[in-house]
Amino acid sequence: MTTPELPPLRDVIARHGLSASKALGQNFLFDAQLLGRIARIPGDLTDAEVLEVGPGPGGLTRALLAQGARVTAIERDRRCIPALAELEAAYPGKLRVIEGDATEIDARALFDGAPHIVSNLPYNVGTALLIGWLSAEWLPWWRSLTLMFQREVADRIVAPAGGDAYGRLAVLAQWRSAARIAMPVHRSAFTPPPKVMSAVVHITPLPAPDGVALPALERVTAAAFGQRRKMLRQSLRGVPGAMVALEAEGIDPTRRAETVSVAEFVAVARRLS
Repeated sequence: MTTPELPPLRDVIARHGLSASKALGQNFLFDAQLLGRIARIPGDLTDAEVLEVGPGPGGLTRALLAQGARVTAIERDRRCIPALAELEAAYPGKLRVIEGDATEIDARALFDGAPHIVSNLPYNVGTALLIGWLSAEWLPWWRSLTLMFQREVADRIVAPAGGDAYGRLAVLAQWRSAARIAMPVHRSAFTPPPKVMSAVVHITPLPAPDGVALPALERVTAAAFGQRRKMLRQSLRGVPGAMVALEAEGIDPTRRAETVSVAEFVAVARRLS
């Protein structure tokens, strides 16, 4: 595939009078090499369907298109639509731009197959979107997630049991998928630079453990981490059957939530299911 000649992204932004909106959680990336590395994390994207949320002026979009992907981009900031339209014209049939709020759009209905989701997510909606994608019917409608988060959020997604970062988000991400930090991104890479460091997380779905219902897992983790400094015998007291499940699994009820592994939460949830 021949990559079209495109003007520098900074020139596009200047020509359209764009600036990152704090209200929309925007921070622009200009480094083409960095964006290319992110676009390669999911693997070979030649003719693959990709969903991108919050493309802004299209920096990551360019990198994904250069990898041969067919990109559907959802952008709520109408100031960015003309810049994305130029990309759409440069890559005929390869880019579909949808103006709207990704939290209100049924993204699944946009695809016949399973897309990769690759996004430098707006920080103000990133976690909510991730939870929605992780709570989908399993195996999910997406093939993989490659997502930029604040480093603190990224650490919470991949955290092992035993530390302060470990919580409900880690269990949700890890009980039926594999999550890893694919690369750190320094704050200086963004314009304007955010106050925090960032990281790209890569998540691939795995078969769900047999006999475990997501609502049961959500119930037990909500109770356990809702009072994470308390012993399980106190935090899970209001969950019917939880004490019996702990005993059956040999889990000491004097332990605290942060010491309970994903596998142990899954085992308890299986009995509650």
